[in-house]
Amino acid sequence: MNLALRDVQHNLFRFLLTCLGLSLLMAVVLAMIGIYNGLVADALNIVRAPQVDLWVVEAGTKGPFAEASKVPADTRDAVARLHGVAQAGSITYQTVEAEYGADTVRIYVIGYERGRPGGPAQIAEGRGLEQSHFEMVADAKTGLTLGDTIRLGRNRFTVVGLVRDTMNSGGDPAVFITLADAQVLQSQLDPAAARIKIARDGKIGGESTVAAVIARLEPSADSAALGQTVKQWKHLEAMTQAEQEDLLIQSVVDKARRQIGLFLGILLTVSAVVIALIIYTMTMEKLKQIATLKLIGAPDRTIVGLIVQQSLALGLVGWGFGLVLILALKDNFPRRVVLEPINVAVLGAIIFGVCIAASGLGVRAALKVDPATALGG
Repeated sequence: MNLALRDVQHNLFRFLLTCLGLSLLMAVVLAMIGIYNGLVADALNIVRAPQVDLWVVEAGTKGPFAEASKVPADTRDAVARLHGVAQAGSITYQTVEAEYGADTVRIYVIGYERGRPGGPAQIAEGRGLEQSHFEMVADAKTGLTLGDTIRLGRNRFTVVGLVRDTMNSGGDPAVFITLADAQVLQSQLDPAAARIKIARDGKIGGESTVAAVIARLEPSADSAALGQTVKQWKHLEAMTQAEQEDLLIQSVVDKARRQIGLFLGILLTVSAVVIALIIYTMTMEKLKQIATLKLIGAPDRTIVGLIVQQSLALGLVGWGFGLVLILALKDNFPRRVVLEPINVAVLGAIIFGVCIAASGLGVRAALKVDPATALGG
């Protein structure tokens, strides 16, 4: 007879209620792990989307993600002429709030040159940009669908394609428009402000600038050496793809990443304490039954097995229900939740270790019970 199973059957409602509480706690832990992974993944996705090897930005800055960067638009031609550069393109980034129906949508606008690096890597639905103006490819998280129109600045853009999981480090979904439209959006002034600028300067426009010039290199090219060549131009700074990714992780999302990591550590500690207290309480409630088992000659291994098996059952059921719950709800989170199999397995191993350690308190209390307690009133 399995004593742990019989005890669970005898107190089934309380056992299930305890498992439900643990599963909610496990779901929160898994959600924090997923949000942590999603934060890093979003930051890296936006810099990996162009699939380039070299980033050319304004000298003295770490743009275009960590700092604002402006370089002359004709820089692209100069970079394209460098030996070892296969393709070069100009790109801009800006955050915009736009009215969509009754709601305000916050989006991350990426402007790129059609036929050059910088556009969406893969279209999930619809097509890419084919017209020079007023078309848009949007991330599905914006809530936009194919054929929708949305006003950016003074112009309306039609959604012709959808992508997935393309957001900036702040969680704002990205949209892609042509570079020409993005530059107009950046420089467009309110009519009253435009009149004041004309009266003051005699003109509205200035030198055409972009946030960065990006380049894909030939397989035999040395990105570090090309970067040094670009830096010799004095007014420009160059970063390899690896340097740009490191900058994002170590600078742009570092505080948010550490804060979420701290919360995750606290949650794991709380989970361990809660499991330990539950197991200890369940053991203390069964001291008289354990004393009876000792009185009738039950070996210590039977009593230890009872406590350890119940502890592992609680942890396993709570972990399993928590995993099912977070997998069912993760797509409804405001931020992307990324759960890798290794994360789930590691958490399972941690919970296993916590359950074994937590059962130690109960085992210690059970083994110290005097069999004579069973004869008390």
